Amino acid sequence: MAKKYLIETYGCQMNVHDSERMAGLLEQAGFEATDADDDADLVVINTCSVRERAEEQLYTRLGHIKGLAGRTGRAPMVAVTGCVAQQEGAQVLAKSKLVDIVIGTQRVKMLPVLVAQADAATQPLVDVATPYDEPTFPLGLTRRDDPVKGFVTIVEGCNDYCSYCVVPYTRGHERMRAKAEIIREVEELAAAGRREVQLLGQIVNLYGRHEFPAVDGKSPFVQLLEAVHEVPGIQRIRFTSPHPIGYKKDLIEAFTYLPKLAEHVHLPVQSGSDAILKRMHRPYTSGKFTELIERIRDARPGIAVTTDVIVGFPGETEENYLETREMFERLAFDNAFVFRYSKRRGTPAAEMDEAIQVSEREKERRNQDLLSVVNRLALPRYEELVGSEVEILCEGPSKTNAERLSGRTRTNRIVVFEGNPERHTGEIFKVNITHNANFTLFGDPVLAT
Repeated sequence: MAKKYLIETYGCQMNVHDSERMAGLLEQAGFEATDADDDADLVVINTCSVRERAEEQLYTRLGHIKGLAGRTGRAPMVAVTGCVAQQEGAQVLAKSKLVDIVIGTQRVKMLPVLVAQADAATQPLVDVATPYDEPTFPLGLTRRDDPVKGFVTIVEGCNDYCSYCVVPYTRGHERMRAKAEIIREVEELAAAGRREVQLLGQIVNLYGRHEFPAVDGKSPFVQLLEAVHEVPGIQRIRFTSPHPIGYKKDLIEAFTYLPKLAEHVHLPVQSGSDAILKRMHRPYTSGKFTELIERIRDARPGIAVTTDVIVGFPGETEENYLETREMFERLAFDNAFVFRYSKRRGTPAAEMDEAIQVSEREKERRNQDLLSVVNRLALPRYEELVGSEVEILCEGPSKTNAERLSGRTRTNRIVVFEGNPERHTGEIFKVNITHNANFTLFGDPVLAT
């Protein structure tokens, strides 16, 4: 009987795709997937250390597994991978005796080998080597559970050392994937019936900036978007996570002539205060960011713009925070992820003077205040869609109600509706919006008879 594995993922879409790749490797090695703790012979926890809560989730989850083992007398092998594993290494073992394997971000391809070795080992195994010049893109078969869309990594690592971020230390320097290899993977996704592709990278829109030449004024990233656009079967293109410095004229113009490029931009601002942006090592000003958003909206009217922001960064005064708040009032983002600053070990921000640290109570106040601004300005845009028809790509059963289906608009808004999963999943059609609730639209499909 085949052994069974369970992979749990914390963090961003890049981590989700890493988990897909690890699942493919395990299945090549003869494992079968399960979603039940008490059925798993191997539990892989794919971690993220960008935010503090993800580390807390890791150790909370390990506690649950320990409790399960105590109740059932059956303990699965546990592997911890991702950025926490890369950053903490053997320290993970010191915090939890339950862990059998710790695997760094550049060694996930070794997962099946390490699992086999751990079966015979008397001590936990740790492999957090960092051969950043060694290609990690081709990991063999990727298990893709999503029937509608596929993730494609185009950049690994990051060269922009923002003072709060661990990515350059846990993922290494930028490595670019060959354009031909990317297009081949997109073609495979299209042939397998995927309608949407999402290009991934730590700073995705700086793809190939030093490695490949510009052609006719177009950056390597825009050239790649054009090539993906030509792949038959692909209907929508998205990308994450971009950086403001990578949004040049050619990328903005791409939204005007590439109809498959979805009308949604997620562009992290992090702060609306020039003083804090400088302290964060973000190489733009609030004025330049505002100008960029205005140019994007002028190029593609109706485009949705979302963002990330950190409140309570070391040295952020009330005046600095109010500058961020004023920017949010002015730009009226369609949504935003508002994070309270938390120290990430090994980053410059973690070493900043304790005298300039913002209290947790004040971080929470600013967090809730800024969220209220986001909600006040963004929710009416959902109400405006009531009574209209929107085009959606049906993604299958809703995550919150399996009796209904859900899909996304081109502006990345979630729509829930009644339908037949076998008939509608993967199809693009319009939905008449009847009402909205908490950043979710509800409606009735408009289908050809």
